[in-house]
Amino acid sequence: MKNRIGISLLLKISLAIFFAVLLGYVIAVYGFLAAGALGALPFVVWYLTIVFNKPIIGLYSVLNLGFFVNGTVRYSTAPFGLAIDVFLLITLIAALAKARKRDTIYLKNPIVYAIAGWAIYCIMELVNPESRSSLAWFYAVRGVALYMVQLVIITTLLFKDQKQLQTFFNIWIIWSVIACLWAMKQLYLGVNHYEQLWLDAGAYKTHVLFGRLRAFSFYSDAGQFGAAMGHILLVCLILALGPCKPKIRLLYLGLAVFFFWGMAISGTRGALFVPLSGIMVYLFLTRNFKILSVGVGIVGVFFCLLKFTAVGAGNYQVQRMRSALDPNDASLQVRIENQKKFKVYLATRPIGGGIGSAGSWGQRFNPGTFLAETPTDSWYVKIWAETGVVGLWVHLGMIFTCIITGTVLVFKMKNNKMLRQMAMALLSGFVGIAFASYGNQILGQAPSGVVCFMGLALIWLAYRWDKNYTAGISAASKPPI
Repeated sequence: MKNRIGISLLLKISLAIFFAVLLGYVIAVYGFLAAGALGALPFVVWYLTIVFNKPIIGLYSVLNLGFFVNGTVRYSTAPFGLAIDVFLLITLIAALAKARKRDTIYLKNPIVYAIAGWAIYCIMELVNPESRSSLAWFYAVRGVALYMVQLVIITTLLFKDQKQLQTFFNIWIIWSVIACLWAMKQLYLGVNHYEQLWLDAGAYKTHVLFGRLRAFSFYSDAGQFGAAMGHILLVCLILALGPCKPKIRLLYLGLAVFFFWGMAISGTRGALFVPLSGIMVYLFLTRNFKILSVGVGIVGVFFCLLKFTAVGAGNYQVQRMRSALDPNDASLQVRIENQKKFKVYLATRPIGGGIGSAGSWGQRFNPGTFLAETPTDSWYVKIWAETGVVGLWVHLGMIFTCIITGTVLVFKMKNNKMLRQMAMALLSGFVGIAFASYGNQILGQAPSGVVCFMGLALIWLAYRWDKNYTAGISAASKPPI
């Protein structure tokens, strides 16, 4: 026994010496960056071991990473955005390796089919004769399609019960609180050195209007931050209306008010349509037409106050929201003119100019071209420009399939009221983000894209759990029907 302990200790010491010598050699020959990568290797092995034993850890990693990864561009030129790709791929492999027959049966649903169909169309865009760069396609297709299909598949395979669904909401809410606090710090105490450099490099043109900062937190920009705040505001409000304890209801209502202010200080006008359209969907899903009519009335009053009165005219944030309803707004007119240009250009290009040909990726890989230099602004205009009218209809078909399927599933849920409330919050939020994406490119960006497509899979799973729900026992302990 003592000999075994001695051999084990000697082996550990030998490995430590070997690793130290190797580390010194790498520093001397390749520098500290390579040494850092080598030093991280044991942690990588440790993480991979955990994920392959419990793949949902990988999915939670993607969810957490999605909230701040796009903002890291202000602090480093390293391609941190590719980290999501790595985590998704690892988690997908681990999930498929651990999947049981029951789990794979759940993949047979209209939401997965619709998103997979869109992903296949996007892969075919690689051979679009108008496309000028396969590298641009690689970078752009991730947010346009690949993240969506991977997130839906992985979430469907890995989530097992309502408790994990609540964990999903908790992570989402916690990060949103942190993001909102950081935005308030930017507005009231000022931005930090790296954020100021980002503004000075050109972002000030869209983030400092009339001498006032549009708070962006640690998200990619103010547009994404504002829409994300509108999204979580809507979700908290709907959860507060569910069958929860009074203390929990008050907590959700307080969070909803907090996130409303976060949405307002972003100065993102289109974000207003996330909660407005989402709450109308929720009222429809309740199938209580008395409440629906009251809700329509309240939304109508709110609309009229912004559209036809000067209430709150002294508040900058209210002014920004009011300008979203002005058909003569200069920004809106510019967008309309750009869409007319796209219509002429795309008239002879039914499958578009190729994924990655427009927007920031177009400017990076195809500078000087029409699609790269003409702002798309809207998510749907971007899809139209890159995949043509054919791709736009395929994409809209995918979105409407998800919405219709989600609506049918919610209507069929009868056993677990809180689970149904969660599903309604997820579906209403998805519709709100899809609606607001007409004004900004929200749907394909993190964190909104991550939570939306995980949410679609969770609506389907919630329906399955509700279907098997009996006497307070979730489907996790029962075989599928």
